[in-house]
Amino acid sequence: MGLNLYFLRHGETTYSRSGGYCGLLDPQLTDQGTQMAKAFADTYKSIPWSAIYVSPMKRTIATAKPLCEATGQEMQLRDGLKEMNFGQWESQTPEWVKQNHLDDYINWMTEPAWNPPTGGETAVEVASRALLVISEIEAKYTSGHVLVVSHKTTIRIILCNLLGIDLGRYRDRIAMPAASLSIVQFGVHGPLLLRLGDRSYMSEELQSLPEG
Repeated sequence: MGLNLYFLRHGETTYSRSGGYCGLLDPQLTDQGTQMAKAFADTYKSIPWSAIYVSPMKRTIATAKPLCEATGQEMQLRDGLKEMNFGQWESQTPEWVKQNHLDDYINWMTEPAWNPPTGGETAVEVASRALLVISEIEAKYTSGHVLVVSHKTTIRIILCNLLGIDLGRYRDRIAMPAASLSIVQFGVHGPLLLRLGDRSYMSEELQSLPEG
């Protein structure tokens, strides 16, 4: 068996609910977000996890915590797994950004691989740091199950890179709802997507919340 890499987006926050840009901001999970994390732990605690890698933000740590407590695994925190830095757009809505940074917004929407939010990161820059963590995992674990708890944009960018999708199309090709799980298996032919954006482990009530 090859390496199975599980990508879990953090649970709901007030920003994932409202649609405001939240990269370096560090909000807690909502009550529903905490319920999502507990539901994930309940469903996946029986897997023999080799390691759990986590972005060092409150929302990702809180998402990984129930599983770590259930399995005895320690979180391995990596800055490379943080969300995209949205610069001057942090905490703002797309409507505010269009009113105040229209040219940058148009460029970012057209080609986000090379155009950043005002004062923020490009997708290429996010990929450069995030893929260092993936390379670290691949070098250390040739088989088994490894969980990566990260963020909406960062996971989509990683998946685009692994699957050979144009980095500038990460928003157009991959959906990533709050607390959704995606699984990639590394075999002789390279990365194989087994599951994408799955939230079937949580209750219908939680699944019915806005995906964020």
